[in-house]
Amino acid sequence: MDNDMVRRAEAFVWTSARLVERQLFAYLFCEGPAEALVRSLKAYQNPDGGFGNALEPDIRCPDSQPVCAEHALHVLDLANALTDPHVQDAILLPVCDYLQTGTTEEGGVPLALPTANRYPHSPWMSAPESPPAGLNPTASIAGMLLKAGIQHPWLEGACDYCWREIPRSEREGFHDLVPVITFLLNAPDQQRAAEQLDRIAQIVRKPGTVEMDPDAGGYVHMPLDWAPTPAAFCRKLFDDSTLRLHLAALAKRQQADGGWPIRWDPISPVVGYEWRGRLTIDALLALRAYEEAGLAVPRQSGG
Repeated sequence: MDNDMVRRAEAFVWTSARLVERQLFAYLFCEGPAEALVRSLKAYQNPDGGFGNALEPDIRCPDSQPVCAEHALHVLDLANALTDPHVQDAILLPVCDYLQTGTTEEGGVPLALPTANRYPHSPWMSAPESPPAGLNPTASIAGMLLKAGIQHPWLEGACDYCWREIPRSEREGFHDLVPVITFLLNAPDQQRAAEQLDRIAQIVRKPGTVEMDPDAGGYVHMPLDWAPTPAAFCRKLFDDSTLRLHLAALAKRQQADGGWPIRWDPISPVVGYEWRGRLTIDALLALRAYEEAGLAVPRQSGG
């Protein structure tokens, strides 16, 4: 990967990103300790075991929210910390206890709870008084906990909910399918999961599901969103030439300050920078992973 690209991205992260993203960058690219990242993440954890305090930047609520728990689990996954016994005792099991308090009659959790409405939040984080459960984020949370090998009553009920809802769900959007993929890839019954993964692959292949124009504007999801690494389930759905095209476009999107942009309007400049810190890490991870797999993009100065 272009050393200048990484250097400028690092400068952006240290200048503008949150502590949790700075520690994540240090772990992923500077051999920093996972323990420091876990400590910074726990600052967002509440006494009820859940996560809040704007860990998911679009929801500024200090109270615990299911989507913030999902965000925390994905950070821990990037840090290869899901199976750490200390992390399981201090974070994962308390998260399960918290999730039980927000589980609906269906057996899953909503994306956001009504407490979010009292604080600034993006429009898509508004919650009705009695929000229904959703595969987003229930399937994603359950998938991460299955990956960690957690055993907990909440997870048992959430798995039942996912198995019941996934086959009959007609949703085809990125935020609907990616959580389901996470669950299915980590579900113990892989024979049962394979049938649903085949169905999802057919949906992703449908024209219009994936934005194939690397220069498209607006809030769209391109091949590298669906397949951020060569190990991703959706990698097999895109040929090498398509991925090279999008990798080159991703590299070119690095901005003059070293960070990558977001594709939606944040509710404040601070929220924009918080998201850009994470998206900058994600961009570097994708570029590095595909380069290591033999799909390197030409070196360029960028910005």
